[in-house]
Amino acid sequence: MDISFVIVNWNTRDLLRDCLQSIGKTVSGPEYEIIVVDNASSDGSVEMLAAEYPTVQVIANKENRGFGRANNQGFAVMRGKYALLINTDAVLTEGAVQKMWSFAEAHPEAAIICGQLLNADGSRQNSIASFPTLLTLAANTSLLEYLFPGRYPSKRYDHREPLEVDSAIGACMMVRKKALDDVGFFDDRYFFFFEETDLAYAVKQAGWKIFQVPDALIYHLQGQSIGHNARSRIEFYRSRYQFLRKWRGDAYYRAAQGIIFLRLLVNILLASAGVLATLGLAKGLRDKWRVYLQILRWHFIKSS
Repeated sequence: MDISFVIVNWNTRDLLRDCLQSIGKTVSGPEYEIIVVDNASSDGSVEMLAAEYPTVQVIANKENRGFGRANNQGFAVMRGKYALLINTDAVLTEGAVQKMWSFAEAHPEAAIICGQLLNADGSRQNSIASFPTLLTLAANTSLLEYLFPGRYPSKRYDHREPLEVDSAIGACMMVRKKALDDVGFFDDRYFFFFEETDLAYAVKQAGWKIFQVPDALIYHLQGQSIGHNARSRIEFYRSRYQFLRKWRGDAYYRAAQGIIFLRLLVNILLASAGVLATLGLAKGLRDKWRVYLQILRWHFIKSS
């Protein structure tokens, strides 16, 4: 078996169907299997799979186990040389998987390979990420990408050839099973966010490499599978803090926490000014202001 597609689903039945259809329509060449790990969906996802995709292996959890733990369940039963993790809100284009797979076969040092994520209109999304540091937390990321494109590659540059990167966005990425055997599966203390960053750091520490293959194109309905509410944003902060404390140490984590807190205060002040200037009539500004306040409250509770 060449590739094991591992898909984690939570109440995204229709997106899951579209994702599965794209696999069937675009993947040819490598032998593959599909494993769907369902995190206790209540929208009929499991029933849809049984009726429409009887050959798909389904692991039906009785509770939402999060992204990392659910993927680990898929890793535990996979038969492929590579796991291809793909979100339900991602749709493959013709040849995308073939290009990532061919690159992986030609580069045995590559532990993780990703393609280029696209918005629905064809514009590029961020598909790669640098590891968080005090500099990236304090500075404007776009400015760093502009000033130091070699160190901070991003979607703003039209890369034509595969390039080595720090980490890949987990919406669609191929992971070599041998690398997983070497460093272990996802750290299941992360519920959602930073699992792939943590794994990328671990494989880099073990001497593996990570690459983007920019002509492997994947449409990604960014955020459709997770949402943009305060709860998901708080989970992002929680996961980032966990990564920093795990890999950088407590002093570094505390310094990062201070930087993030100051930036959050600035964002709240700016959002408050916008709400006042519009007399509270701009719903988007009001919603952003409320989210910032909830995140700030979580920080206070977390540090108390």
